[in-house]
Amino acid sequence: LSALYVLPPGFVESSCHFRIFWMKLNKLLLQGKFFQLEINDPYAGPIPLDERLASRCGYVLSEDVWGNPVFRASVLGCHVANEADELFSLTVNIKVSSFSSMRAAVTYTYPMYCSYSSWASREIVCEENYMEVSVKTDVPAVSNDYTVAWMSALPETQNVAYQLWQLVFVSPSGRKRITVSDAAKLGYSFNNTLSRVYLRAPYHSNESDVSMVSGVNMNMVTSTSMYRQRWLLLLIDTTVSCPVDGISFTDTTLRWTVPSVIPTLVVQESTFLSKNVLMGVDGRIIVKPEEKNYLLEHNETHIRITVPIGAEGGKLKSSISGGVYGIIYSIDLFLEHTWTDADWQTTKYTVIKSITTPFMPQIPTVINNTLPEERLFNVAFGHFLPDVSLVAITIGNVPFTLREAQHHGFKIYETPFSNRTKGFILEVSFEDPYVLKEYVNRNETKYTLLVNYTISVGPEATLYYHSAEVECVIADIELPEAVGYCDEENLYLAIPTFGLHQYWNLYLGNKLLNRHIALTNGYIAATNSTHLILQIPLFAVGVIYEEVSFQKIKARFDVALRKVRTMETLQMFSVSCSFNSSEFIICHPDGTIMISAQMKTVPAIDMSKTKLRDSSCKPREYNEGHAFFKFHVTTCSTSVRFEGDHIIYENEISYEKETLPGQSIPTITRDPDYRLTVLCYYRAKETLVLGVFASDPSTSPPFGSGTMVPRSNIAVYRRIRQALNVVSRVSKDESFVEFYEPNMAILKRPVEPVFLEVELKDESPNTELYLENCWVTRSLDFNSTPRWNITVDG
Repeated sequence: LSALYVLPPGFVESSCHFRIFWMKLNKLLLQGKFFQLEINDPYAGPIPLDERLASRCGYVLSEDVWGNPVFRASVLGCHVANEADELFSLTVNIKVSSFSSMRAAVTYTYPMYCSYSSWASREIVCEENYMEVSVKTDVPAVSNDYTVAWMSALPETQNVAYQLWQLVFVSPSGRKRITVSDAAKLGYSFNNTLSRVYLRAPYHSNESDVSMVSGVNMNMVTSTSMYRQRWLLLLIDTTVSCPVDGISFTDTTLRWTVPSVIPTLVVQESTFLSKNVLMGVDGRIIVKPEEKNYLLEHNETHIRITVPIGAEGGKLKSSISGGVYGIIYSIDLFLEHTWTDADWQTTKYTVIKSITTPFMPQIPTVINNTLPEERLFNVAFGHFLPDVSLVAITIGNVPFTLREAQHHGFKIYETPFSNRTKGFILEVSFEDPYVLKEYVNRNETKYTLLVNYTISVGPEATLYYHSAEVECVIADIELPEAVGYCDEENLYLAIPTFGLHQYWNLYLGNKLLNRHIALTNGYIAATNSTHLILQIPLFAVGVIYEEVSFQKIKARFDVALRKVRTMETLQMFSVSCSFNSSEFIICHPDGTIMISAQMKTVPAIDMSKTKLRDSSCKPREYNEGHAFFKFHVTTCSTSVRFEGDHIIYENEISYEKETLPGQSIPTITRDPDYRLTVLCYYRAKETLVLGVFASDPSTSPPFGSGTMVPRSNIAVYRRIRQALNVVSRVSKDESFVEFYEPNMAILKRPVEPVFLEVELKDESPNTELYLENCWVTRSLDFNSTPRWNITVDG
């Protein structure tokens, strides 16, 4: 059961436009509720409104572009009270319930009134769901004689029932004559008033036809309404034709086109005269369309209305389609065209059209207004219609509601844009923990804000997500500057520790300079609150010797500052000093060995007569107590051997032997008072370039280390001279049974072994024989060169 209630203020708004009842309900008062309309029939009572009833009886129930329910009804509708074709009334029941079943509904009864007296001879209304034509019937009487002649001319009229209206439809399938009651069963509505006859037809009925007129598809029902009584026969053309398309869109406008002349409605086109064209929006005539940026054009073939998308009177609505944000524009237009022709005094042709554009994607834009000097991201996100709201954001991978975001310290607020749109501003500090920070280039930091917006779209609150990435690169990192200095035996580098191991690493050549490398190479690394201090001994691995001369070394130590990820060298830290050193050995990576040797003997020896194993290898420079040698590992009879993971090159500095004259064998010799063994160690895995330079040795860090080993512990004492009875022979094979004759030339290939026997013929029990060095020369002079080693340090 339902009761009658007083309408809430502002719930219903009604008017009468162009002989049409117009009623609008306020959607705000219907939120969360269901409603239903009933048409009040004066005789049968309330009749629920449904689609079939609406199209047959001249009713339309839809929504305006703002979402308010709209009800329209023709003044010639089925249940409209008609007074002399001038005053019309219709009562509607509005039922409102909180339940879809409409139980416990509140019923509001709403009467509507309309006055309309300026009827044209023919009026056609093209509504959303029906076509309606009404014509005047005030025609003069015709004599019976003429009627008989006329009836004999029209076969259909001979069977017209007496005092009953009948309809004849002409369609592609042929002619069909039916009664009014049968037409009602097919969805048509036919009736007559005091002075008019009208026919209402649904679109696309079986009796209709679609034809194209000036590029516009028209739905047409061709019919003749007939009425016969004794002295009168009425044949009334009730043909109606309405456009079913004619809508086109561009990116910025919509266009609605209607033919100016419709052949089925104007038989004698030569007599056609257009009298007036009006346009309206939302049921109201627009007197000056150009003031609202509308364009109304009409010529001999077309009437066209052009509306900019977003123009006043329509509504832009946000929408989501396939996960994409976009907008839809809707506007309710109508067109009224009045013309005259020879067949009809005046025709008033009214078309009501609700137009909605297709979905138009509008990819939101992210505007980077970041302020680097304030170290603050400022990001604008738009443009959106007012029906969009921001509900959440995700920074990085961390979601925040708006309340949580504000509490965390993010600033979020709306900002108006042009064209009645809006955006959302997000402010985030560079120092925020959710901002990504990356060291780039030489001294810059790239700050990256990853944000994912969640917006709610339209009254349906459809969620839409949009991700954005905003970057800002600032030169806010200061590259460190190292300080270098030296003492008598070491080089030092003091390097600021800020950024080390975070942005940069120190490299010695291609090796990361870590604690293990420092210890292995003999460096001492110490840190304080601000600096790393490296102490590098003069003869440590990695020292570059720019100049080496007698008792003087100019040494340099380089450390490369490289980016952690890309290994790009940003800066070279160097310290270079000159050192005075009386004794040193330097092993260059190209195999060059430089030695400054100190020989203290009593008595002092002539340093110019010192030599290497190859007696032709003399000192480059010398003085009273020092000699300076420079040679390559492939020269001067330098020997090589492998020991563990090292290659060891060895030579020996000795004093030139002197031969004292004697009368007979054995000869008396003066042995050197001092010998110095020179060793250079190279890592076997490293590449030692022999014979050619791979690079400038002054810029390549040496990877060899050297050692000088005295070969006598009594070098300061004069050795006792004595003649040794030593005999040596060369055996023909390893049996040592058969020997070559003395002074006999022996031919051996380089790879063949030499079986050498050395015998000490001394009867002293305290004498032992140790074989040290044996070599071969071309002459009897054992000091002659070249010579070939057989045993070294045997």
